[in-house]
Amino acid sequence: MRRTITGPFAVALMSLLSGCASLQSSATEVGGVRMTDERPVRDGGTLTVALNADPDKLDPSLAQTLVGRTVFAGMCEKLYDIDQHGTIVPQLATALPTVSADGRTVTIQVRRDAKFSDGTALDARAVVTSLLRHRDLPESARATELAPLRGVEATGPYTVRLTLKQPYVPLTGVLADRSGMVMSPAALKKYGKDFTNHPSCVGPFRFVERVGGDRIVLKKDPDYYNADQVPLDGVIYKPIPDGNVRLANLRSGDIQVGDQMTPVDVRSALTETALQVFNSPSLGYQGIGLNVGNVKGLGEKPGKIDTPIARDARVREAFELSLDRELINKVVFQGMYEPACGPVSPGSAIAPGAKAAQCPKRDVARAKKLLRDAGVKTPVRMELKVSTTPESSRLGQVVQAMAKEAGFAITLRPTEYATLLEETDAGKYDAFTSGWSGRLDPDGNIASFLQTQGAMNAYGLSDPAIDRLVARGRTEADPAQRATIYDELTRRIGAEHALIYVYRQKNYAVTTTSVAGVRIFGDGLVRVTTAGYAR
Repeated sequence: MRRTITGPFAVALMSLLSGCASLQSSATEVGGVRMTDERPVRDGGTLTVALNADPDKLDPSLAQTLVGRTVFAGMCEKLYDIDQHGTIVPQLATALPTVSADGRTVTIQVRRDAKFSDGTALDARAVVTSLLRHRDLPESARATELAPLRGVEATGPYTVRLTLKQPYVPLTGVLADRSGMVMSPAALKKYGKDFTNHPSCVGPFRFVERVGGDRIVLKKDPDYYNADQVPLDGVIYKPIPDGNVRLANLRSGDIQVGDQMTPVDVRSALTETALQVFNSPSLGYQGIGLNVGNVKGLGEKPGKIDTPIARDARVREAFELSLDRELINKVVFQGMYEPACGPVSPGSAIAPGAKAAQCPKRDVARAKKLLRDAGVKTPVRMELKVSTTPESSRLGQVVQAMAKEAGFAITLRPTEYATLLEETDAGKYDAFTSGWSGRLDPDGNIASFLQTQGAMNAYGLSDPAIDRLVARGRTEADPAQRATIYDELTRRIGAEHALIYVYRQKNYAVTTTSVAGVRIFGDGLVRVTTAGYAR
């Protein structure tokens, strides 16, 4: 494949496209656990995939959840994708982009043989429509990712030209996720805001129905350009939050794939010959978000909140110092995850340096001193929203017990996942368990969440220094300079203590041995395009 990337930004872009060593070394085996299953499959049948939560909106512009991305992987292809080595590859585009010498003009060639699930054809104008919608739609979760996009036009039936406000190194990685999903213009015009209930994209499967809290049904799309390479007749996604129930359903055969399985269930599955386990290293993070300025909701100007954690960073630091990341990993996650204290994964295209990645140790004495210095009354009371899964409950209980020793009184508020997202986006919380599945380029783990008025900045954080560093990281071409920028960003973000990074999970999935062709890469998505029942 010829890579037509030119100019001074080629080095940085090629670094991103080539992935990273940690993902490559894990491509086929991770402690004896596979990322792919290449056994031959037979045609026909329906696969049932159990998710750990009910996805949010099935609208690529508005969606925020990993479980939603897993469903999109079955029905909404992107301009680009990542492979098992963490390398960006064309999907609806025919090749990697051509970038001008000044980094401000990007040209993309689009497939000529693709149709949307409503039967209309994919072309350059459809790509233009989707990119502008992602950028401009009110409440779009893609707005920050595409903010550098000044304009986009079809310069031919299958040629798209993007004009940027400034060079934007992460762009190809951005287009390898939801910002790169192309939606049917006909469906967008017909359904408008109700597109979420009638999604139409290019993909191996087309949307059939959604029964809230119960199932999302997809069927094979005969118009898909590679339909003869898709073995299954259909896929059903079922939200089953309790990992024990997902495992029981795998054993009974009621489901064939369990997504985001917990460490406890993975250990059990490894002992059973009828089940097989897949995993991949995560590009994301999990932690605890604190409300420091979200008074009016996402995208609105941050304001002042009259709580101890919002008023004083010393209180937030004290809370962080009450936590023992190593012990949390052992007690809650059987030691099968990794402690984390920053937004950038070791598997990122630009990995953090050793100092930036070093987590602070638990220090209860210092935490108590910080609370005294801040002059706050103890115990400091706050409510922590956790999702309704048993694993989240255990995490909340451990955090509650640890923080109590330092002078905090935490009330746990179990909240259904979709409701948790709505309430935290609206600023109706003190603290919540926050996580992100991760992106190959570190900008994808930072800008939308921690830039002032970022599209997913539920914390209400506003720090001009962070904003400046984000802007520099997006435009800097030299990989070594970018690494320095993201090291500094990691330190600056850590000093704010608005998003406290706690652990980095691995992406675990369990399937029955009757299933083959499933793929789990570094983005954590269960890919079912090549899946089927083993011959």
